[in-house]
Amino acid sequence: MSAERWDLFCRVVDNFGDVGVSWRLARQLAVEHGKRVRLWLDDLTVLAKLRPEIDRGYDLQRLEGVEVARLCEPFVVDEVADVVVETFGCDPPEAYVQAMAGLERKPRWVNLEYLSAEDWVEGSHALPSPNPRLPLVKHYFFPGFTPRTAGLLREHGLLERRDAFRADLGAQAAFWRSLTGRSPPANALKVSVFAYAGAPFEGLWRSVAGYPGPVWLVAPEGAAATALARHTAPANAIRRNAADGGARREVEVLVVPFLPQDRYDQLLWACDVNFVRGEDSFVRAQWAARPFVWNIYPQEQGAHWVKLAAFLRRYTEGLDRARTAAVTGLWEAWNQRDGDEAQGAARLAEAWASFAARREVLDAHAAAWCARLARQRDLAEQLVDFVDNVLK
Repeated sequence: MSAERWDLFCRVVDNFGDVGVSWRLARQLAVEHGKRVRLWLDDLTVLAKLRPEIDRGYDLQRLEGVEVARLCEPFVVDEVADVVVETFGCDPPEAYVQAMAGLERKPRWVNLEYLSAEDWVEGSHALPSPNPRLPLVKHYFFPGFTPRTAGLLREHGLLERRDAFRADLGAQAAFWRSLTGRSPPANALKVSVFAYAGAPFEGLWRSVAGYPGPVWLVAPEGAAATALARHTAPANAIRRNAADGGARREVEVLVVPFLPQDRYDQLLWACDVNFVRGEDSFVRAQWAARPFVWNIYPQEQGAHWVKLAAFLRRYTEGLDRARTAAVTGLWEAWNQRDGDEAQGAARLAEAWASFAARREVLDAHAAAWCARLARQRDLAEQLVDFVDNVLK
């Protein structure tokens, strides 16, 4: 008997986040759960950045057990899968949906929703949604941070690989040399920066200058790298003599190539603080178990502020008031785009100073938060169980 066929559909909206989540899920379903997986994408350019093995010129190719197919119109239906997963409400092509409805045994249909920490997610997770026109039922599947949600994507052995990398100083040194051509100073604060255009990059660069030691701001190619590139020249590096004996302080920006997903994981593991964005890198930063700052995708009417606050409430649970304020203050300053630029820069500098002063405690908190999330079953495992045992 052949393995169960799964079709995953993804239409690119939030650039790397949508494709990143869809690819990770597809790979995990194929590698860890033995499914025959076909990932339909309307933009192979983005996946090719995350996985350089992908050739944008091919309409059909195979990588790590996943069949990657170009999603385009007119759509020709060759086979309807046993399980259909649409990511983030993207809707499969109409021709495919009609073919689903025409089968005697209907496919099991799931909409994998966006990640949110809001309370209502628990009540909406796994709810059915009958199609108003066709004899089909779609079920909503919500990732989340509590046992009453679908959890988060986490490949088998991910945390063990992270810990082995951190315990191997040679592996870390080799990673940095391959990325930058050299190793960071032993006492350097290493900060990765991945954010949307419009984030206060210069304010961050100036804020970290107060750190009592060298700082590496590591920015993969993209908006952050472009904005920070003006500070890469030696003449623009911040060098100051501290009042206490003339200790040297230096901020250095390192623009590195855009990294494939597994290499990006290593960057998060190798850094002390990670600035991340969207959904995919947001989750990976939590598995890195380091203090991090989330640049949330802006939404109309400020809806993203509600999502940001909901996560912060969960994430800062157990911290005292001062440490909660340090995390919240930096996250809000990093995401604030409106208002006076000088005031925003001052607010960011103050927030960073408060955050950095508590980094040792926040590091322990990040590790505890990661361990708490890891006690839940991962999203792929829960999805397979849901499809096999609830929607059978």
